[in-house]
Amino acid sequence: MSDEQAIYENDPLPQRVRKPFNGLSDAELERLAILAEEAAEVVQVVGKILRHGYESCHPHRPEQGTNRQHLEEEIGNFAHMVDRMIAKGDVDEGMILASSTEKARTIGQYLHHQ
Repeated sequence: MSDEQAIYENDPLPQRVRKPFNGLSDAELERLAILAEEAAEVVQVVGKILRHGYESCHPHRPEQGTNRQHLEEEIGNFAHMVDRMIAKGDVDEGMILASSTEKARTIGQYLHHQ
C-alpha cells in the first residue's frame, strides 16, 4: 500500500468532499479537461493539413470527409467549450474579446503572407 493510499484509507471525509489543492471543483476540472482535449484535436488536424493539405482525406475512408471539414468540426467543438466556460464563469468573455482585439492589432508585424 502506498503512502497516499494509507492517507486516504483513514480519511473520514469522502474524496469528493475534500477540497483539492488547486481549488477546482469537479465541474471546473471536467471543463478544463475537455477544453484541453479539444485544443489537442485542433492541433492534430492542423498537423495533418500541414502534411497533406486541406482537401486530403483518409485514403481508405474518404466518406469521413476532408481535413478542412475535420478542422471546422474541431474548431467548432473547441469554440463550444470556450462558450461553456464563459457561461459558467470560468473565463471572462470581455477579457477574451480584448485579447482577440489586441492580437488583431499586433499580429500584422509577424505575418509574411497575409
